[in-house]
Amino acid sequence: MQDRRDQQLSSYDYPLPPERIAQAPVEPRHSARLLRVPPLTAPAVSAGHGQVWDLLDQLKPGDLLVVNDTRVLKARLKVRRSGGGLSELLVLEPRGDGRWLCLARPAKRMRPGDQLTIDGTDIKLTVLAEDSASGGRVVQFPSDCTDAETIEGMLNQCGEVPLPPYIERHDPSDAERYQTRYADRPGAVAAPTAGLHFSDELLAGLQRKGVQLTRITLHVGLGTFRPVETEDLTQLELHSEWIEVSAVVVEAIQRCRGRVIAVGTTSVRALEGAAQHHGGVLQPFTGPVNLVIQPGYRFAVVQGLLTNFHLPKSSLLLLVSALIGREKLLALYAEAIEREYRFFSYGDAMWISPEAVLPEAAPIAV
Repeated sequence: MQDRRDQQLSSYDYPLPPERIAQAPVEPRHSARLLRVPPLTAPAVSAGHGQVWDLLDQLKPGDLLVVNDTRVLKARLKVRRSGGGLSELLVLEPRGDGRWLCLARPAKRMRPGDQLTIDGTDIKLTVLAEDSASGGRVVQFPSDCTDAETIEGMLNQCGEVPLPPYIERHDPSDAERYQTRYADRPGAVAAPTAGLHFSDELLAGLQRKGVQLTRITLHVGLGTFRPVETEDLTQLELHSEWIEVSAVVVEAIQRCRGRVIAVGTTSVRALEGAAQHHGGVLQPFTGPVNLVIQPGYRFAVVQGLLTNFHLPKSSLLLLVSALIGREKLLALYAEAIEREYRFFSYGDAMWISPEAVLPEAAPIAV
């Protein structure tokens, strides 16, 4: 019987000392620390501790890694208002014909009809409307900036990497380091951070071992910046994110003779979202998903997970709790804090093997 506290947002809170929030990535990528969730059959409760490089021992020939190949846009723009004041836009998603939904700061200074100029350029923008659903602004860009591919060149010249607000330091190296090594499809405003741990050397070593890799796409969007505010999680709704799970991915999973391992919560959401769209059976799917994964969810595809340490009271914490249980997850987080693991986007990682997943959450063998 499910614990009633699993359905309360306040049950997913935990104290995090500010010094545990990673402000810079480690080098090389695979040297980040790795907390290994103990299997259910382990006599001891304590986790294992090592480095991400240890995945070479944790993964087996025939296993399939599912990664998110989205590429982060330099989506943060400094703009000058007509009166000369400096403001900021975070470019989120296209609305057609060069119109883009943006988060604006300060929003109250950007009203419909206002003219903006990208700082340091002569590129003119116009605020067209307020967007009630997001609190953002619909902004007219040059008419040829219709999608992520066409706006990327301009953003590369004028924009900045949109690091999360809890990262206070900014460095030119972020332009490369806040991307996965397999980032290929532009469109995200935040990185799928579990994938940041994979170096070229680790990827090559896994390939030599016989671990396969396939790519979904989920463009991390507005939902990343929206905190969960619903205490009753049975009423929780999440912002939709665009995904693509191709026929190639479905075929790779159907051929897999090992274990299906998601790299990051975005890969989980894409695979499970595609499956739920087809009644619990994985099939190709392209479109928006707003799937909520929390304790009590039975996974259709994902058997194991590599993930980072997530913010308190976040939807990502709910997702990981669905795999191993809320109380166990919070106990492991407390252990990670005590052992001075680094948290959030540039932080360390957690490895959840299929042997650590709750039986009631694991996919049903066919």
